[in-house]
Amino acid sequence: MMSSLMESGLQYLLYFAVVYGATVTVYFATGIGITILNRRHPERRIQKTRNGDKRKWIEIRSSLSALAVSAAMLSFGYFAQVRGWTITPIETSWWSVPLMFAVSMVLYDAWFYWGHRLLHLKMFYRWHAPHHRSVAPTVWSNDSSTTIDTMIEHGYYLVVWFVLPMPALALAAQRLFDQVSGMIGHSGFEYFASPTSRWPSPMICTSFHDLHHSSFRYNYGNFFSIWDRMMGTVHPGYDGMVQDFETQDAPAAGEKPATGR
Repeated sequence: MMSSLMESGLQYLLYFAVVYGATVTVYFATGIGITILNRRHPERRIQKTRNGDKRKWIEIRSSLSALAVSAAMLSFGYFAQVRGWTITPIETSWWSVPLMFAVSMVLYDAWFYWGHRLLHLKMFYRWHAPHHRSVAPTVWSNDSSTTIDTMIEHGYYLVVWFVLPMPALALAAQRLFDQVSGMIGHSGFEYFASPTSRWPSPMICTSFHDLHHSSFRYNYGNFFSIWDRMMGTVHPGYDGMVQDFETQDAPAAGEKPATGR
């Protein structure tokens, strides 16, 4: 009995170490890459008069702790699936992974929206407030959260194994996308403004979440603007801001687009 428990514990610790190590690697690789890109394009800064870089090391330390909490939940869900404690997953195939990836994206966005709104209620906000100390977020801000904050927003990665027949590869891909897109969304620099990131498209760009940090009471969604538009919490200036960035990128009348030559 004791031997079996120890074996199970070691197996879970191995899963946790792999997930946490991979997540931290993605965190630093993405952070460094986007930081280099941002330095080359200062004109892309969204909040022109603010610079959140002074909080960089505070956010990195906080993120390493929060990412451990997130990895613990994701790896336990996988551990439970391997042990047969969850719903039997769909067999991994060319169609099941993209299908469940898409389903999980939509479900996670709903989870995130309502969990995020919950954290903005007065009785819960103290656990979310440290994240909002970054009024002008940077690429390092995405995971700068308390344990309770992380458990609420990332609890999906523990629960989903028990309610969906989720192939592990599909959820791993979605978690990777969530990590990278979340860091881009907190980067404070806009590179993805286009008609696909404003009404009537459900997609978003970096300005969406940046407005959440600068105005606090709008734009709670993660991947999409669907819930914000349905619930009336989308920032009234968001679509106009996206159009302004599009205009900034468009060549002036009579000017030929750059050819790279």
